[in-house]
Amino acid sequence: MAFQWAKQSIIVTGGNGFLGRFLVAQLQSLGAKDIIVPRKAQYDLRDAQQVARLYDDYPNTSIVIHLAATVGGIGANREHPGSFFYDNLIMGTHLMEIARQRGIQKFVNIGTICEYPKFTPVPFKEDDLWNGYPEETNAPYGIAKKALLVMGQAYRSEYNFNVIHILPTNLYGANDNFNPKSSHVIPAIIRKMVYAQENNEPHVTLFGDGTPTREFLYVTDAARGIALATEHYNDNDPVNLGSSYEISIKDLAHLIAEAVGYEGDIVWDTTKPNGQPRRQVDTTRAKERFGFEATVSFREGLREVVAWYRENREIADAE
Repeated sequence: MAFQWAKQSIIVTGGNGFLGRFLVAQLQSLGAKDIIVPRKAQYDLRDAQQVARLYDDYPNTSIVIHLAATVGGIGANREHPGSFFYDNLIMGTHLMEIARQRGIQKFVNIGTICEYPKFTPVPFKEDDLWNGYPEETNAPYGIAKKALLVMGQAYRSEYNFNVIHILPTNLYGANDNFNPKSSHVIPAIIRKMVYAQENNEPHVTLFGDGTPTREFLYVTDAARGIALATEHYNDNDPVNLGSSYEISIKDLAHLIAEAVGYEGDIVWDTTKPNGQPRRQVDTTRAKERFGFEATVSFREGLREVVAWYRENREIADAE
């Protein structure tokens, strides 16, 4: 039978988060009617009994899309490596194992670009995932997620359990996390520059030296890619989701300054870590396996995020 969204009962862990909200909206637009978004206050996914209760409460579940994660920028990763490793490994382990026990049809595991080795040939190809150790500041997080890739492949081999593993590159977009203690690079720089502009500050200080490169994927593109994979992809191989657009952090900072209208200087704090030297992913497999290509241009996406932040400062700064 052809896949029909309207006939699926879908658990989306992390469905109230940044990417999760857009994914739920994407699934609804495709006709999905039965979408369960478990709240952390109701179900602590680090607890096997509570994960079992989640599946007990929704016995008709046919698909699990696992987005929930303990995440943050370089600072948060350095301060909480143990939490980032344990939380991410144990949540995915319980969710996948008990889903298998309950006979759920498909498990969509959302991995991370941090799974790649620190020095990976650019663009990152999925076959290079095991050719070295991840960048040190986010290795615990990346290795925990990579262990779930292995778990899914092992479960497909032994139990014929349909697990897929998707590797989104760095995401950005409206409703992102702007908390200075845990935000990623784009919202962190936007917040700093908006405040500097409003307070006539002569400069902003940013981490590192600006030379590392990153690739960014707009959140609506990521949601569409995950939905395409959920519907069409049923294989063992991990798959990158990206935009194929690589930019240095220094150039990124200048683009954000332009979008914000900030005219002060940018000072680089070279006592702070740079993170991984380069990031850009090969998106060939996603296009070939389930027809995904990014559509939102980077400049357009940045303008939308800056506009959203200015219009929602009270909400964004309170989180």
